[in-house]
Amino acid sequence: MADKLSDSGKPDSRMLAGKCAIVTGASRGIGRAIALRLAREGANVVLAARDANALSQAAAEIASAGGTATAFAGDLRLPDVPPAVVKAALAAYGAIHIVVNNAGATKRGDFLALSEADWTDGFALKFFGAVRLTRAAWPHLKQRQGAVLNIIGIGGRTPGPEFTIGGSVNGACLSFTKALADIGIRDGVQVNAINPGWVRTDRMKKLLESTAAQHGGDMDAAIKQVIKSSNVVRLGEPEDIANLAAFILSPHSQLLQGALIDIDGGQTKTL
Repeated sequence: MADKLSDSGKPDSRMLAGKCAIVTGASRGIGRAIALRLAREGANVVLAARDANALSQAAAEIASAGGTATAFAGDLRLPDVPPAVVKAALAAYGAIHIVVNNAGATKRGDFLALSEADWTDGFALKFFGAVRLTRAAWPHLKQRQGAVLNIIGIGGRTPGPEFTIGGSVNGACLSFTKALADIGIRDGVQVNAINPGWVRTDRMKKLLESTAAQHGGDMDAAIKQVIKSSNVVRLGEPEDIANLAAFILSPHSQLLQGALIDIDGGQTKTL
């Protein structure tokens, strides 16, 4: 296939030039950073999440930087939404090369205080949303020899007592990634996962504010306390995860298959 031409008429050397990438949970945090990074590498990005206003702002930022993006507002917990995202991507760009399953947050708390609804909701978006979107996109990924990247979390490897739902959901996502990677070998689809540790997103901000309250409102002291208690080099930024995602989805990482890559500043101590 000939190189896609840039606006200057010269071959576009960006790593993902002309490819279509679906990114879920793209309205904020890690998903937003990944969407912006992939667009910078030349991908046409479909941003999916529930917050239409935040999606529009992210899409506008991509457009203002010279990229191409389409926003799709919908609740991926609903069974008919993931196929609709795939349909929208095909309508906009005619193909799907990449799916980044990033959407999903789970409730923390004491195990005995977590309700049946909390558990159901925890699996509904992060696990079943990813399963349904991947299943709907798979024939198109197979056709284009594309890639799936699951953004999961280190709690799947090292669960804790306040993270019984998240650890269980993340563990299921890790297993799903490994199983899907074998199918990917058969069908020519690359499948990998990233496990972020502490990353400064809106959710992390709430934890920092709670910790800061114990230090007289000193946010710097709160950050130092989290770094010390977690024994990590520093807190992550959404862009750290986005940079790794861009590498995994680039032509430079074709040997990666079924990889579960921790990016956590050294927080995971288990083998």
